Amino acid sequence: MAELSAAVPQMRRETLQGHAAMLLFSAAIAGSFSLGARAANLIDPAAISAARFAIAAGVVGGVALAGPGIPRAAFRAPWRYLLLGGLFAAYFVLMFEGLKTALPVSAAAVFTLTPLMAAGFGWLLMRQRMTGRIALALALGAAGSLWVIFGGDAAALLRLEFGRGEAIYLVGCAAHALYTPMVRRLNRGETPIASTLATLCAGGLILLVWGGRAILQTDWAHLPAIVWVTLFYVAIFASALTTALVQFATMRLPSSKVMAYTYLTPAWVILLEAVLTRGLPPLAVLPGVLATVAALILLLKD
Repeated sequence: MAELSAAVPQMRRETLQGHAAMLLFSAAIAGSFSLGARAANLIDPAAISAARFAIAAGVVGGVALAGPGIPRAAFRAPWRYLLLGGLFAAYFVLMFEGLKTALPVSAAAVFTLTPLMAAGFGWLLMRQRMTGRIALALALGAAGSLWVIFGGDAAALLRLEFGRGEAIYLVGCAAHALYTPMVRRLNRGETPIASTLATLCAGGLILLVWGGRAILQTDWAHLPAIVWVTLFYVAIFASALTTALVQFATMRLPSSKVMAYTYLTPAWVILLEAVLTRGLPPLAVLPGVLATVAALILLLKD
């Protein structure tokens, strides 16, 4: 009984840590939409994604070596990391490809469809079941996301006038949604930092092979400053940090709750775009944003 009593506070603490990690995730990921939209047409998506994976792997590797190190056992069954790295690489490449034409706020809204897909993959891979409340929250969040994607235009929504950029990015989000439960399914006791480093290295290797020609053809010495700012931001904050945060939270929360925090992303992007452009999206999208926030509250309620 005493052991059980001691375990309950520990479980609560780990749960709170998982929530805190995903709150930081939602803020960090938002910047990649605003910056990515400004750099997407200035460099090949595979080239910038390969560079970001290399930088992120260097950062995580440096942190690991300065701290606990990486045990050799962490690299057992390397095929696991090729799978995880491939999914993560696909997400980032398709994100940049989509941001060539998609607006930052609408792309962020597409990203909020990830929890619904993550819940489906979570059930298929981990048999994580949904309660009625979670199903309602995911449906509400998806409806709000679609409302933002279509700019609050009910007629466009009914006609399903989905932009090409949004459609491309939706495929990337499906890869991200599959990645979340796969982290937990394939984990064999590795620490988040060890798993993150291996995933980034594998993803970088895949991109090096896939985008080799684009990497060689990129004039790295004469890229605009916004590309370098975007590259280092997404490498450190939207790759290394967010990968570690998702892996950390996935070990403490169900997949649906891990990805619930993506519902905050449009709100963060709207605030960031207001600072960068001194403008706000049309008021017609506000109901959609409020619906996604309501979905977040429902998903986080115990």
